[in-house]
Amino acid sequence: MSLYERRADVTVDAPVLIVAMEGWIDAGLGAGAALASVMAQVDTEVVATFDGDALIDQRARRPVLRIVNGVNEGLTWPEIQLRAGHDAAGKGLALLVGPEPDVRWRGFTADVVKLSTQLGVRMMLGLGAFPAPVPHTRPTRLAATATDTELAARVGFMPGGIEVPAGIEAALEVAFAEAGVPAVGLWARVPHYAAAMPYPAAAAALIEGLVDIGGLTLSAADLREAAERTTGQIDELIANSEEHRAMVTQLESQIDATENEQSGFDQSSLPSGDEIAAELERFLRGQG
Repeated sequence: MSLYERRADVTVDAPVLIVAMEGWIDAGLGAGAALASVMAQVDTEVVATFDGDALIDQRARRPVLRIVNGVNEGLTWPEIQLRAGHDAAGKGLALLVGPEPDVRWRGFTADVVKLSTQLGVRMMLGLGAFPAPVPHTRPTRLAATATDTELAARVGFMPGGIEVPAGIEAALEVAFAEAGVPAVGLWARVPHYAAAMPYPAAAAALIEGLVDIGGLTLSAADLREAAERTTGQIDELIANSEEHRAMVTQLESQIDATENEQSGFDQSSLPSGDEIAAELERFLRGQG
């Protein structure tokens, strides 16, 4: 049984599907701000909606009640949508937005792939952001979760192996790979100590990833301006503490040594990313 309802017969030429669902890791609101930027730049139309009663735990994501002068004027229910439109250059794109499903992931991913096949989707790109032991004084880099090594290399990746809990974007990557459609998750690395505040540099990096990997025409100019202001604010906060300036310097040295592949760099004297995060988060909370 289908979990979706078609709303419009939209024609887009070989679109890129952008997946930006709520409910999983989004440090610094990177993915949320990137999605908002895309929505502001591109006019989209609802192609299909998904059955919220079948997919969403309404007690976990409660509908919003509107009350005017004591009168119940109705509910706004959380909704998963597939939208489609064209960028500034006329290239097709689709957006999968709304809350991450709580249940029936296999059926949901199968239906998303089915709808995407009908639209002629040529690539899936997921958006996310995660806390990392990186300094705010260096450019925000992306890390990939991809369906092949070439895509991973184009984006950049965290070396080595790791097992982590998965979000729906990872399940969609697998489903699209099985359908023969390339898929990659774009993950912005956000400084641990800025993960709980808006961090526009992460959103800007994600938009630029959509441009580079997806071949879309989108602008990150506004996000870059906001990122400069945020960097200045963080600089002011950290400048008040010699200890925290030293911590950021250590992070800079670690990142620079890693990127330059300098041999003989001794990382044993550096605090762990978690230790640095805990210290700076306490400091920033103390500053309000």
